[in-house]
Amino acid sequence: MKFTKATLVASTAAMSLGLAACDGANENAMEDAGEQQAEEVNDMADQMEAEGAITSDQEDAMVDDAEDTADAMEEQGEMMDEGAEDAAEPM
Repeated sequence: MKFTKATLVASTAAMSLGLAACDGANENAMEDAGEQQAEEVNDMADQMEAEGAITSDQEDAMVDDAEDTADAMEEQGEMMDEGAEDAAEPM
Protein backbone atom coordinates (compact mmCIF):
# COMPACT_ATOMS: atom_id res chain seq x y z
CA MET A 1 0.00 0.00 0.00
CA LYS A 2 1.46 3.34 -1.00
CA PHE A 3 0.45 6.51 0.78
CA THR A 4 0.52 9.84 -1.00
CA LYS A 5 2.72 12.56 0.40
CA ALA A 6 -0.34 14.65 1.17
CA THR A 7 -1.76 11.81 3.27
CA LEU A 8 1.49 11.45 5.17
CA VAL A 9 1.77 15.20 5.76
CA ALA A 10 -1.84 15.38 6.95
CA SER A 11 -1.30 12.44 9.29
CA THR A 12 1.87 13.98 10.67
CA ALA A 13 0.12 17.30 11.21
CA ALA A 14 -2.75 15.60 13.04
CA MET A 15 -0.36 13.71 15.29
CA SER A 16 1.62 16.84 16.05
CA LEU A 17 -1.56 18.61 17.16
CA GLY A 18 -1.98 15.96 19.84
CA LEU A 19 1.50 16.66 21.14
CA ALA A 20 1.37 20.44 20.79
CA ALA A 21 0.06 20.92 24.33
CA CYS A 22 3.37 19.72 25.79
CA ASP A 23 5.64 21.69 23.47
CA GLY A 24 7.25 24.98 24.38
CA ALA A 25 6.88 28.20 22.42
CA ASN A 26 10.21 27.88 20.61
CA GLU A 27 9.55 24.26 19.69
CA ASN A 28 6.12 25.12 18.30
CA ALA A 29 7.47 28.06 16.31
CA MET A 30 10.36 26.05 14.87
CA GLU A 31 8.05 23.14 14.08
CA ASP A 32 5.59 25.42 12.28
CA ALA A 33 8.38 27.05 10.27
CA GLY A 34 9.90 23.69 9.37
CA GLU A 35 6.57 22.24 8.30
CA GLN A 36 5.84 25.31 6.17
CA GLN A 37 9.21 25.01 4.44
CA ALA A 38 8.70 21.27 3.91
CA GLU A 39 5.29 21.94 2.34
CA GLU A 40 6.84 24.49 -0.03
CA VAL A 41 9.57 22.04 -1.04
CA ASN A 42 6.96 19.31 -1.50
CA ASP A 43 4.89 21.54 -3.79
CA MET A 44 7.95 22.60 -5.78
CA ALA A 45 9.21 19.02 -6.11
CA ASP A 46 5.78 17.80 -7.23
CA GLN A 47 5.69 20.45 -9.93
CA MET A 48 9.25 19.69 -11.04
CA GLU A 49 8.40 15.99 -11.31
CA ALA A 50 5.20 16.75 -13.23
CA GLU A 51 7.20 18.87 -15.68
CA GLY A 52 9.71 16.05 -16.14
CA ALA A 53 12.58 18.08 -14.69
CA ILE A 54 13.29 15.43 -12.03
CA THR A 55 12.49 11.77 -11.48
CA SER A 56 10.14 10.40 -8.86
CA ASP A 57 13.13 9.20 -6.83
CA GLN A 58 14.68 12.67 -6.92
CA GLU A 59 11.37 14.20 -5.86
CA ASP A 60 11.11 11.75 -2.97
CA ALA A 61 14.68 12.58 -1.90
CA MET A 62 13.94 16.32 -1.95
CA VAL A 63 10.84 15.84 0.20
CA ASP A 64 12.65 13.50 2.60
CA ASP A 65 15.48 16.02 3.03
CA ALA A 66 12.98 18.82 3.69
CA GLU A 67 11.15 16.71 6.28
CA ASP A 68 14.46 15.82 7.97
CA THR A 69 15.30 19.52 8.11
CA ALA A 70 11.88 20.26 9.63
CA ASP A 71 12.47 17.59 12.29
CA ALA A 72 15.88 19.08 13.08
CA MET A 73 14.35 22.54 13.40
CA GLU A 74 11.76 21.20 15.84
CA GLU A 75 14.49 19.52 17.90
CA GLN A 76 16.45 22.77 17.96
CA GLY A 77 13.38 24.60 19.25
CA GLU A 78 12.92 21.95 21.93
CA MET A 79 16.53 22.42 23.05
CA MET A 80 15.97 26.18 23.15
CA ASP A 81 12.92 25.67 25.38
CA GLU A 82 14.81 23.29 27.66
CA GLY A 83 17.67 25.79 27.92
CA ALA A 84 15.22 28.54 28.85
CA GLU A 85 13.61 26.30 31.48
CA ASP A 86 17.01 25.44 32.94
CA ALA A 87 17.97 29.11 33.08
CA ALA A 88 14.71 29.96 34.85
CA GLU A 89 15.18 27.35 37.57
CA PRO A 90 16.50 28.71 40.86
CA MET A 91 19.95 27.53 41.80
